Amino acid sequence: MAEVDVAPHFGAELRDGFKPANTWVSNGIAWLDDVQQFYRDRSVIEREYSQKLAGLARKYFEKKAKRQSSLSVGDNPTVTPGSLESASMTTWATQLSTVEQTAAEHEKLATQLIASIADPIKHAQFRYEELRKLHVEYAGKLEKERDSSYAELRKVKGKYDNVCQEVENRRKKTDTSFDHSKAKAQGAYHQQLSDMHDVKNTYLIAINVTNKQKERYYHEYVPDLLDSLQDLSETRVAKLNSLWMLGTQLETATLTQRTNLLQHLSSEIPRNNTTLDSMMFVRHNTTNWQDPLDFAFEPSPVWLDEATMATDETAKVFLRNLLTKSKGSLSELRRESDAKHREVDNFRRVRQNVREGKDNRDEVEVVRSVFALQEAAHDLERRKISAEVEVSTITSAAGDLTLGARHHNFKPTTFKIPTNCDLCGDRIWGLSAKGFDCRDCGFTCHSKCELKVPADCPGEQNKDQKKQLKQQRQAEASTAPSAPTNGNAPAGGGLDADDGGLSRSDTINSMNTLSSGRSVSRSSVPTHIDDTDPPKPDMSSKPRIGAGRSRIVAPPPAQYITASSGAGSAASDEQRGKVMYPYQENAEGEITVDEGQDVVILDADDGSGWMKVRAGPHTGLVPASYVEPLPSAPTPTTTTNTTASSSLHPHPHPYPSESSRPASTHSATGSTTSLASTAPSTSGGGGVGTLKKKGPAVAPKRGAKKLQYVEALYDYEARGEGEHGMAEGERFVLVQKDQGDGWVEVERGGRTASVPAAWVREV
Repeated sequence: MAEVDVAPHFGAELRDGFKPANTWVSNGIAWLDDVQQFYRDRSVIEREYSQKLAGLARKYFEKKAKRQSSLSVGDNPTVTPGSLESASMTTWATQLSTVEQTAAEHEKLATQLIASIADPIKHAQFRYEELRKLHVEYAGKLEKERDSSYAELRKVKGKYDNVCQEVENRRKKTDTSFDHSKAKAQGAYHQQLSDMHDVKNTYLIAINVTNKQKERYYHEYVPDLLDSLQDLSETRVAKLNSLWMLGTQLETATLTQRTNLLQHLSSEIPRNNTTLDSMMFVRHNTTNWQDPLDFAFEPSPVWLDEATMATDETAKVFLRNLLTKSKGSLSELRRESDAKHREVDNFRRVRQNVREGKDNRDEVEVVRSVFALQEAAHDLERRKISAEVEVSTITSAAGDLTLGARHHNFKPTTFKIPTNCDLCGDRIWGLSAKGFDCRDCGFTCHSKCELKVPADCPGEQNKDQKKQLKQQRQAEASTAPSAPTNGNAPAGGGLDADDGGLSRSDTINSMNTLSSGRSVSRSSVPTHIDDTDPPKPDMSSKPRIGAGRSRIVAPPPAQYITASSGAGSAASDEQRGKVMYPYQENAEGEITVDEGQDVVILDADDGSGWMKVRAGPHTGLVPASYVEPLPSAPTPTTTTNTTASSSLHPHPHPYPSESSRPASTHSATGSTTSLASTAPSTSGGGGVGTLKKKGPAVAPKRGAKKLQYVEALYDYEARGEGEHGMAEGERFVLVQKDQGDGWVEVERGGRTASVPAAWVREV
């Protein structure tokens, strides 16, 4: 047999090949049953003397032929082995040949074969199988941890998407809120933005942690497990060699006439190097394996963002607290991990001494101890890696935020009396009302708010000082946050410093709209507010409607048309507008207009982002954001579109200017619309001598995407201006689903209003 120059390593050669390696090792351990059963059968046959001894040899030659391939190269080798067999198979063949020539046996040899070989093999098989099962369980645990990391990352991704969606909802709610609640809505929106940044940072950290754990899984954990499995297989071979050697020695002692034959067998067995079988298996099972791709940041479908951590002041508070926790645990984890690894190395040296005969301890028990220590070291290593990645990720993005920080001395506390959070101002609720309390300054907060608390502890305070600080903090917590400046506006959206409106970057959906040539862009303006809650319908026989809410109703197109003030005038006033940006028609039904051109508005924007105008002899559609409606004046030459006025009701308020005109809240295409602050346009005669201005993105016209409808389950009479009346079976376009208040926004006849969510069903 060939000598081994370099011992193979399953971990380095097979990588993610635990399953085939485990099957191969399992077959080798199961094969021990054949070997020990062979000696038992031989003991019986030895008593019957030489006639059945030859038959026994032929029987196990046949078994060897059946299992030779799987024991040599595994069940599914990547390279066809041909007629080759492993070193153990070759030694086994020599053993059977020796048995075939041994025709004389006596009772002593039969008894020794059972007591000295068969029973030890069976015992060793049982113990090796136990160790193999431990490997399988640990492999399952590693895989479960890996899948758990992936699942946790998907969960954080889902949470990030949900928070982004909530930010979008808050943004829309702020845009449609009335004046006396706009500050509160804006504060809630900025708080949600801050939470979104925290979740985003958590998501980015989770990506780095998962990638690092994945790298360790494929480059350390699984290779170490494969090497351990290889050691188990080679230990089995070494044990088998020792028992075979014992069998030959027994035969030599009792069968002196077969001394020469047994000596030949004795010279063959030591040549069965424990690594030869492993080398053959590796050569026939090596595959082209590559590392899985690293995880990358995926922006939310409703909030286009970049793979950079938020480092504004609010986000730094969260990062600073997280960095402090990670750095505090990192040094202890490193010490424990290093100590555990030293213990593993010590036991490995003990095992090597046992194999070399320098130590009399049980090798199986030593392996069991090594395995337990490796598992404990693995747990510490995972925790250490997570802490290291968190520290490096945060410091690389925002620097060492812990320098100069005055951290609170928090302790977990169960509050026995009603207590408010000093950060968010909300009551700390729950059966046990658990939260955190600073031992020094008395700062109290929710458990969820702990990482958001700024590191500004004033130090140890007396009772009166704590009470004063509590009052000051509660007052600050109840004050709505102001809009951020342009320099601190978040990447995803925020308040425009110029006009107080909301703006945000295009989302993925709106980017898809842009690719088709259109998207929505409009200014945030105040809308008409229904100050009174409408009466609720009778709930005695129909589903209960959610709690009433103050709804912001987009005014119908009739609000943009004012009746002629001339008492005796036969003609109506025409609503006029001025084109702010040049527009080139792109589809049938549209017209081309130039900057500064005067047009007559025939049909105002009904929420689709388009309006019908007349420019000279041409009539067609243009983007609503490209036309600035002009205040109507009751001149004798002005007329009103009779078709529109015949179906619209007059509105008590005057025609709103561009700065106060309600923006369209929903798009029939279902794509996400954005609120964008438009730069002041230059009104004048066409802008002679200046470059052409580029207009805002254009919204898709209705019909670009299939609409979603709802059908009325019951008759319903509208109780206010912001509600739709319904007849059973009547269909509406679904604009916005129930947000938890029991109402949905629907559209019919160009008018968007609310109906009870439980009184309709989606169709």
